[in-house]
Amino acid sequence: MENRRKFIKKTSLAAAAITLPTFYSFNKLENNMPKISLAQWSLNRAFFGKKLDPKNFAAIAKNDYDISAIEYVNQFYTADAANERFWFAMAKRATDVGVESLIMMVDEDEQLGNRKAKKRMKAVEDHYKWIHAAKILGCHSVRVNAFGEGSPDELEASLIDGLGKLTEYAAKEKIHVIIENHGLHTSNAEFMTKIIKAVNNPYLGTLPDFGNWCLNQEWGSTEKTKNCTNIYSPEEGMAAFMPFAKGVSAKAYAFDTNGFETSLNYPKLLQLVKDAGYNGYIGIEYEGEHMTESEGIKITKALIEKVWSNLD
Repeated sequence: MENRRKFIKKTSLAAAAITLPTFYSFNKLENNMPKISLAQWSLNRAFFGKKLDPKNFAAIAKNDYDISAIEYVNQFYTADAANERFWFAMAKRATDVGVESLIMMVDEDEQLGNRKAKKRMKAVEDHYKWIHAAKILGCHSVRVNAFGEGSPDELEASLIDGLGKLTEYAAKEKIHVIIENHGLHTSNAEFMTKIIKAVNNPYLGTLPDFGNWCLNQEWGSTEKTKNCTNIYSPEEGMAAFMPFAKGVSAKAYAFDTNGFETSLNYPKLLQLVKDAGYNGYIGIEYEGEHMTESEGIKITKALIEKVWSNLD
């Protein structure tokens, strides 16, 4: 699972060669501040490389980045997935530093849209332990992948069934199931919103990601260096997903000298978030390769704050 996104490999940490943007700062804006959270994947190299301890994620977010809300990634906790004592201890760690737990990002091997009923049901059941962990942590949602092999037409019934059964289970625990655009058909917002409407459960929603709109690659990265050849319009995708959004993922890959993301139109994307009347957290998910993860998180945070303060 460490290869979930293929850029966990040889990485140039050329922070010294990066010119920091002119508005790069931890200083909070006087007015119109968005609520910002930190997605654990932003520090995946440090966690996979054992430079940071996943158990300390809440304290890292608060002490290093002045962020008081977090989104966990299940890959860093597989050994303790069903260990309730571990999750109660994790919840206390977050509470002790004044950090709110929002989402458990779940990446399981089995596919919720598998066209074979037994395998699809196994995929549903594989998520139960993460729903329980999310509940103990105080999260409002688990983020899932809506993958399956086949064309959208072939997968429609299977996805409705798999996501429907999982959401029915999660709803009993008051946990939302949210779908992220993660490539292939999951980045086809028209298709995925059709699935959500068919399931017709208020506990099923979306986690719109600014950057994962590639229709011909799993995981969906639309970073310029990834050579995606078929991109669903990010603006159209965000507009379609926002009415169902329980969270927003502010992806970032690289920045120009003024601190703007070079692949994604942050002013347009954040305007869509604001226009939708969304009042939840915007999660930083830095995935770049050309500076340290720490610098990437800080610049993304500054970018969100700066752009949001100037929206209509």
